[in-house]
Amino acid sequence: MERILAALALCPGLLHNPAMPADFSRETSAIANGLWPLAGIDEVGRGPLAGPVVAAAVILDPGRVPDGLDDSKKLSAAIREELFGEIMERALAVSIASVTAAEIDAINIRQATLLAMRRAVAALPLTPLHILVDGNDPPQFACSCEAIVHGDGQVASIAAASIVAKVTRDRMMARLSQLYPAYGFSGHVGYGTPQHRKAIAAHGPCPEHRYSFAPVKGVWFR
Repeated sequence: MERILAALALCPGLLHNPAMPADFSRETSAIANGLWPLAGIDEVGRGPLAGPVVAAAVILDPGRVPDGLDDSKKLSAAIREELFGEIMERALAVSIASVTAAEIDAINIRQATLLAMRRAVAALPLTPLHILVDGNDPPQFACSCEAIVHGDGQVASIAAASIVAKVTRDRMMARLSQLYPAYGFSGHVGYGTPQHRKAIAAHGPCPEHRYSFAPVKGVWFR
């Protein structure tokens, strides 16, 4: 803990870096109150018609927080990729977990999202004492947890998790596009674009589609 507080003292600009829309102030407060390690969590992929939901958990190094962290949806693909590399290099711990389309169909998307977050936390090599999660519907954890609406654009640890989850899922969908080229997954990453819906109508769903989501629901079955 002393080392962490010393690192914060040497990096006062972290909290007010104009290049970093998501700042480290909530983490700093938690660390000062003895809540360390602290993990930020976010998920990607609740809405698509195909592919997994992916969650990431990130414990940032207070002395090596990458500049420019923000909600992954606000960043270009190139910047996300660059920040992904920096996060993976600098963070104290990162874990990624997913829940498949078949699992989503079995337990519903809300429960699948919560499960992905729990899996991500369980996979961390460091056990967090406090968790910051994006949104208003966090899972239950063994430690304390704070849900923050729009946290992916405000809190550095959550923003980092958002970026890791988004880049990871986009890469997964690019691989699925090679397996199922008829659907164009690499372009729309599973979301219900007109192109994607036309492909489903023409070819039917593939195993990576969510059969509990319209337009597949009630028309095709696993």
